[in-house]
Amino acid sequence: MATKRRKKPQPTKIQPKRARNLSPGTVAYTGKKTTTVTELDIIDYSKEHYHRFETNNIEEAFNYEDSTNITWINVNGLSNTEDIISLGTHFELHPLIQEDIVSTYQRPKIDEYEEYLFIIFKMLHYDDEKLTNEHISLVMGKDYVLTFQEAEGDVFGDLRERLEHGKGRIRGVGADYLMFAILDAVVDNYFTVIEFLSNKVELLEDKLFTEKEDPNITEEIQELKKEILKIRKAVVPLREVINRLEKIESPLIEERTNKYIRDLYDHIIQVNESVEIYREMIWGLMDMYMTTISNKMNEVMKVLTIMASIFIPLTFLAGIYGMNFDNMPELHFKYSYYYLLGVMVVVFFGMIWYFKRKKWL
Repeated sequence: MATKRRKKPQPTKIQPKRARNLSPGTVAYTGKKTTTVTELDIIDYSKEHYHRFETNNIEEAFNYEDSTNITWINVNGLSNTEDIISLGTHFELHPLIQEDIVSTYQRPKIDEYEEYLFIIFKMLHYDDEKLTNEHISLVMGKDYVLTFQEAEGDVFGDLRERLEHGKGRIRGVGADYLMFAILDAVVDNYFTVIEFLSNKVELLEDKLFTEKEDPNITEEIQELKKEILKIRKAVVPLREVINRLEKIESPLIEERTNKYIRDLYDHIIQVNESVEIYREMIWGLMDMYMTTISNKMNEVMKVLTIMASIFIPLTFLAGIYGMNFDNMPELHFKYSYYYLLGVMVVVFFGMIWYFKRKKWL
């Protein structure tokens, strides 16, 4: 009777997020933050004018395309791709840009088009001590800025307040300065993230040198490694983006704005250097932990070795005089037992004195 051959189980392969057999330009959301409705936060302003309102109707943003003012349209929610396509079609955004807007795996980059600039970057912030990495896309035209983020909540609160109250120069300049201000708010928040991370590193270092061992410390170190890699993945490519933005010769960016972009580039370099420093520190935490464990183990072995060294000669004496031979003359002395105990005590204290003199104790 023929037996059926079993098929060998095939190893499962981890498919990349984009490997879904979709043609280029297909708008398909790849993130996890799904929303039922797309929320728009629209700010229309000039030096003398300011108007802000929120809506769920994507078509209300179409009225501001030909406005003489500067318009900032912030879109919250990327899972409703039909709204993204509708808005992108109205502003004549390239299909590849529409694809990148909802592709959260996309690394920070900048694309230059004749009518607008397109920038992707990551917004980092801590929620309940958990690092959140949010995908942000920005489109800057002649008199408008579009920003797309996965969910509600961002780091642009101070920027909106400056726009509302007319603080600084932002209300008297163009859309290129608004683009800079948005990037500047994100980079400034990187400093807050780095500071929070540094506190976690310092607390973990202090915990490493405490006498009480924490069994979860290796997991905390691994979590810190993941966090610093996530931060580095966002910061390092953005440095390249800002460097290229500084060198772009586009009529959309005025010369005076280039000066602020150069200052922004200095800030991102500083953030990048801090990330590399803390990356090396976190990588060294595990070595430090293993060294601490090894030192504690060496201390234990040192004590056990000294104790064993002290009792070896005592065991030798006890073994010699514990043998049952009749011709051992010391066994017939009246005070042999006390003499042997005295010798053992002298040997014991003599070895302790010797170890202390050698500073082994």
